[in-house]
Amino acid sequence: MMLLWRKAIGSVIVLLACNHLQAQNLPYQNPNLPAEERARDLLGRMTLTEKISQTMNGSPAIERLGIPATDWWNEALHGVARAGKATVFPQTIGLAATFDTAAVYTTYSMISDEARAKHHEFVRNNQFKRYQGLTFWTPNINIFRDPRWGRGMETYGEDPFLTASMGCMVVKGLQGTGLGKYDKTHACAKHYAVHSGPEWSRHSFDAKNISQRDLWETYLPAFKALVTEADVKEVMCAYNRFEGEPCCSNKQLLVKILREQWGFDNVIVSDCGAIRDFYAKGKHETHATAEAASSDAVLSGTDLACDGSYAALEKAVKEGLIRESDIDKSVLRLLRARIQLGMLDNDSLVSWSKIPYSVVESKEHVQQALDMARKSIVLLSNKNNTLPLSKSIKKLAVVGPNASDSVMQWANYNGFPSRTVTILEGIQAKLGSNAVVYEKGCELVSDTVFNSYMGAGSFEGKPGFKASFWNTRDFTGAVAATDQVAKPFNYDAGGNTVFAPGVNLTDFSARFETVFTAPASEELLLKIAADDGYRIRVNGQEVLAYWNIGKQPRKTYRLQTEKGKTYQLQIEYFQSAGSATLQFDMGVNKAVAPEQVAARVKDADAIVFAGGISAALEGEEMSVDLPGFKRGDRTDIELPQAQKKLLKALKATGKPVIFVLCSGSTMALPWESQHLDGVIEAWYPGQQGGTAVADVLFGDYNPAGRLPLTFYATINDLPDFEDYEMAKGRTYRYFKGKPVYPFGYGLSYTRFTYGKAQLNKATVKAGDVVTIQIPVTNAGTRNGDEVVQVYIKNLQDAAGPIKTLRGFKRVGITAGKTQQVSIELGKAAFEFFDTESQGMQVKPGKYELLYGGSSADAALQKLAITLQ
Repeated sequence: MMLLWRKAIGSVIVLLACNHLQAQNLPYQNPNLPAEERARDLLGRMTLTEKISQTMNGSPAIERLGIPATDWWNEALHGVARAGKATVFPQTIGLAATFDTAAVYTTYSMISDEARAKHHEFVRNNQFKRYQGLTFWTPNINIFRDPRWGRGMETYGEDPFLTASMGCMVVKGLQGTGLGKYDKTHACAKHYAVHSGPEWSRHSFDAKNISQRDLWETYLPAFKALVTEADVKEVMCAYNRFEGEPCCSNKQLLVKILREQWGFDNVIVSDCGAIRDFYAKGKHETHATAEAASSDAVLSGTDLACDGSYAALEKAVKEGLIRESDIDKSVLRLLRARIQLGMLDNDSLVSWSKIPYSVVESKEHVQQALDMARKSIVLLSNKNNTLPLSKSIKKLAVVGPNASDSVMQWANYNGFPSRTVTILEGIQAKLGSNAVVYEKGCELVSDTVFNSYMGAGSFEGKPGFKASFWNTRDFTGAVAATDQVAKPFNYDAGGNTVFAPGVNLTDFSARFETVFTAPASEELLLKIAADDGYRIRVNGQEVLAYWNIGKQPRKTYRLQTEKGKTYQLQIEYFQSAGSATLQFDMGVNKAVAPEQVAARVKDADAIVFAGGISAALEGEEMSVDLPGFKRGDRTDIELPQAQKKLLKALKATGKPVIFVLCSGSTMALPWESQHLDGVIEAWYPGQQGGTAVADVLFGDYNPAGRLPLTFYATINDLPDFEDYEMAKGRTYRYFKGKPVYPFGYGLSYTRFTYGKAQLNKATVKAGDVVTIQIPVTNAGTRNGDEVVQVYIKNLQDAAGPIKTLRGFKRVGITAGKTQQVSIELGKAAFEFFDTESQGMQVKPGKYELLYGGSSADAALQKLAITLQ
């Protein structure tokens, strides 16, 4: 009997093994077949319900077919974002300012290395959540047409050619060479199209009355380049409407242009919530139901919805609004993309899986973050050669709200570095702490300074708060981790970053304790925001609490302290599910007169003021409504008044004042440009920004960044924010006024001169590739980089742009040497909008080539050219 039982079991095992072997030989599981063939086979094995489940960003596993779960939503704007530890490079507007396409390619190759290493580590731990996949929704190649747009810092500036050049390098760096079996990652060109604010109305805004010239010469060129030249694997359609129709169902944009004219057959993904905007009250309201909206979007070519709207597709099929075969087209593209990435195959077959996790924030990547921060810095003014500063300076004052703010340097859509060098720390490293005095002086928009007391308390003899964590919601069980925290809490698990090693991402609790002795009788502010619950106790009494599930905005408890009295402070927190966040700070507000700050630093040999704005004020659809700011956009382009007043007081000391401007967009700086001794634009410079700024200030690096934006003198130079017409004076291409600093502008610690340029051919035919040779001399005494720029003006088109960038090259030139700089002008360099055909054409006739070191007329030489 036992023998018969064993034989039966053996037969079953053999049968199962044979079935498994047969399953592995199904066409969609065969890694040697083309991705298209595999995807079609897999599609044919799926039910309608299974197909629809794959058309939303959170695509569940289909276990019977061996399809793992994935979330298509991932970010890598300037480093792998929201997934814990990663190298944080300068924000993209700063990368644009490098005017160095090769360096941008190298940067994004490093980012994709980190992306692959992190993804495979997640897979090894059976994690398939948001921000853990391989489809990255970057780059943002919208045109930064107006400096008031808060998301403009995510772009590559105001010029279509610069944007296209940078965007193509981002895509190639992220996706890999395309020569291997699998793509490295997939990039996404967003937000298609005609999208650049306002943030406050983006879910209902209609970009309308857009001329065909503006559409083809300004808003579409970068998208076309990424699709037709860089083979970008995804395009994201925008929130807004275009000429009355939502971008994610827009027949002209998606069907006629993207699919048919440009031949794009890869994935189109909606912006998050964009399909819901079709039918939600108070949004576009162009469709009556989710079924109608989802059907129209899919039929228009939008394959993936970043919201749950496509769940309505099953009902839509039953109602006859769409056919299953229409849905199949989208699902095929989605399955093919995952196969191209190797996501349906074993990691052992995917060469990218061999990238070690040690590349994440490796020494080489941190060095690249420093190199890119250096290259991005633009020297705007340098009166009397005040810069570079001497390292033998006896006393330097560092003032300003951005001097010691590490989070400001990360901008938005960021990862989390192990260490960030602030501007203050970078300067201290040059001179030593004893030679540097620091005064915050003011907040970004207020002259009332918040002084944090987070390090003033202590617990068990250690400064700050003792932190204890439990992997339960109610403080039960063993303590999972402890820590000592002397800085403001800024915990955020949204990128799968645990609060402390050994602590869960969800379902945990924490207790923070300190004993604080009041240094004065004053009002102590306890400021907290959290998701989920929290409670604060002072001397055992609960003073502020929200012990529920859900996100709570910042709240403040005001504690009147007595000098010398001791206060026991305890903060308890629990997290249930979703994204865990906890921010807490305690301290006092003190109104500081600018004259008082100036008096305290007037004995310094020089003053560095680090100010501007931050991603806490400008960004994507924010809740910030302050004077000059609205929902992430700006209503004014002036430097905030608190900073202007302080700068004037500092200048009145008679000491040299250097302004380090941190921002994601341009500011109106007419007074600052005239009166301050030096101004540098540092953007949001990433984790090594402080070192980079110090290197420029003290001459260890010769600045060569160039402006990817126009610095206007006043908001009166700008048309209405909601007006998308370029000819009304938008960007250097149409602006006829006098900017404070023009597009392409930037100074150096050396001086460059230009000789007479030559073309490689005497007769040029329409459609020819033309090479221009430009002799550039470093006439100064320091080695340095110059950004050689070539603009073209179509002399036959009075309604067209004044000039438009069509070539550039960043070159290093030794002091005293001359270099022949060769710039190739491709077939599209002479392509302009043609009113007769209502499209882009290269037409015979007269043109001007303008070449030099910026877009300013005074910086450019002219070369006439006639296309035969």
